[in-house]
Amino acid sequence: MAGSRGEAARREDEPLSLDPGVIEQAYVRERKRRARKSAREVSVRVSNARFWVMLAVLSFFTVCFTLLAWNVVHETFGI
Repeated sequence: MAGSRGEAARREDEPLSLDPGVIEQAYVRERKRRARKSAREVSVRVSNARFWVMLAVLSFFTVCFTLLAWNVVHETFGI
């Protein structure tokens, strides 16, 4: 069993032939994989930035609303 897994892993890493077309396809596949990974990292960073900006905006509006409500309560009841 262990030998078959090792052979399978070795076969995945090695190109199936020395045909330049197959090797070029492997390079193209790896470039696309790296490009997808890079795009994913950028997407995650943008998503995190958007989250924190929205959290700040909502916090700002919450504070403004709270101060406005406090002012109305203070004027109405004289507290």
